Amino acid sequence: MLSRRIASQVKRSLRTVARAASTSIPAGKPSVPEKKTEDSTPTAWQAPNFPSTWSTSQAPRPQAGSSPRFEQTNMDFQPQPLSAMELIAQEPIRLVKGRKAVCDGGGPLGHPKVYINIDQPGPRACGYCGIRFEQEPHHHH
Repeated sequence: MLSRRIASQVKRSLRTVARAASTSIPAGKPSVPEKKTEDSTPTAWQAPNFPSTWSTSQAPRPQAGSSPRFEQTNMDFQPQPLSAMELIAQEPIRLVKGRKAVCDGGGPLGHPKVYINIDQPGPRACGYCGIRFEQEPHHHH
C-alpha cells in the first residue's frame, strides 16, 4: 500500500519535470526581450530648473522601468520640485547700508539670526540659507 503511494508520487513528479523541460518556443529566438541601452532612454532632469545632480554622491532621478520599484510608475505624475540652489542663485543680492548684515531666514519659521560681516568688497552669503548680502557703495565727499 505504501509502496503504491510512493510510486504514484514519483510518477507525478516525473511528469511535471518532463512538462517543464519541454518547450514550444523555437531554440533560435530568445524568450526574454533584450534590454534597451542607456543611450536610447531619455535622461530625466533632477529638477525642472536644474539639469544634473547637485553632488557627486547623489543618485540621478529614477526613470520608469529602471528598477522594480519604479516598474509601473508613471513618472509624469510624480512631483518635480524646483532646485533650491538655482532659486537662491536667481535671488538678487541685497544691499546693506552698514558694515554688517542680519539674516534670520525670513521670519519665525526661518533659521537662527546671524550677523554677517560685509567689510570686504563683494557679496557674502548667509551660511544657513545662502541669501547674499553686499555693502552698499558709499561715496566719500
